[in-house]
Amino acid sequence: MSRKYKFHNKSGIYFVSFATVYWIDIFVRQIYSSVITDSLNFCIKNKGMVVNCWCLMPSHIHLIFSAQHNNPGDLLRDFKSHTSKKLQKEIIDNPQESRKEWMLWMMERAGKKNSNIEGRQLWQQHNQPIELWSNEVFDQKMDYTHFNPVVAGFVDKPEHWKLSSACDYTGEKGLVDIVMIK
Repeated sequence: MSRKYKFHNKSGIYFVSFATVYWIDIFVRQIYSSVITDSLNFCIKNKGMVVNCWCLMPSHIHLIFSAQHNNPGDLLRDFKSHTSKKLQKEIIDNPQESRKEWMLWMMERAGKKNSNIEGRQLWQQHNQPIELWSNEVFDQKMDYTHFNPVVAGFVDKPEHWKLSSACDYTGEKGLVDIVMIK
């Protein structure tokens, strides 16, 4: 990984994006997207994560966050590890999941290609953290995050995407307990 993409300032606010292996559209089902929103809220309440902005797309997530305990890398690693295990279990246990065998096979295939993984791999390894060092950069990354579902053609306005903090910034209450900046 390039030096450019590391958590150098442990107390900084970061923009990160990470995707499922092979860009598998896991989060088209509420049962799986709830794992992400519940896990974000758990990390906020119990692990010192401060989320300022987020958006969950069918195969990836964007976050603007910081870590109260100056451990953003550890926090993100633990989040990805927990959600990977939980999501795989949900997929395995879901009798209505028509894509189960295919998704698990893809995750197993990815895990076999990665010497750091035992078993299946759900998340791609890179996060590409970018420190948000100015209001201008923060605003650019927040707009990118919130407009992702609009650009993808899922909704006409960012606040219409329920798996995002865009509604919080328009006065509504979203699914994740964010700390608004502005």
